[in-house]
Amino acid sequence: MKLTVYVPGQLSYEEALDWQYDLVDKRREGVITDTLILLEHPPVLTTGRREQEHNILIDASSQDIPVIKTNRGGEVTYHGPGQLVGYLIVDLSSFSRRVKQFVFNLEDVFVRFLDREYGIQAQRYDKHRGVWVGDDKITAIGLAIEREITMHGFAFNINTNLDHFKWIVPCGIQDKGVTSLEKITGKTQDMDRIIPEIAGIYKDVFGYDSMEMIYGR
Repeated sequence: MKLTVYVPGQLSYEEALDWQYDLVDKRREGVITDTLILLEHPPVLTTGRREQEHNILIDASSQDIPVIKTNRGGEVTYHGPGQLVGYLIVDLSSFSRRVKQFVFNLEDVFVRFLDREYGIQAQRYDKHRGVWVGDDKITAIGLAIEREITMHGFAFNINTNLDHFKWIVPCGIQDKGVTSLEKITGKTQDMDRIIPEIAGIYKDVFGYDSMEMIYGR
């Protein structure tokens, strides 16, 4: 089983969303293999399926910050430069349609990465999906499943401007914070080095036989 990984750099959220829908159709038709997109976005706020305007704390339109409603699960979140966003186009039938195990495995990618590369002990909370360091979330997770094909995925804070999370109530959780690899380590991290490491751990956790990385689209 092969994994294809695209690394296109920075794309607008709208462009990446259209790309996902195209890949979902192709994956369902068997034209492509399971696919992981690893990229960054310009500043944008996104919401899940439920109404979440009460968790947006700024007048986004006056600051020229797009607010985009999506079909994923989860609450409002922020994407921006320095944050590694991953979109998963995966046929769940290969994983016996076990969504909870799939999400657990996805969280495990970051638990393993943080421990192996930095000695950071991250954890999960049953009540709140994602990956946490203490009471601060470092990786948010939100998926949609379109007729057994996944889309959306994760947002991993590497060198993210954490002040931008003050624009929202992140993931609708008021009693916990947000952190980044840069904040924890005290120095800016090399995104170009981290991307293939995350891809490799993802490949191993999900049991792919091979992986092809494509820089661009």
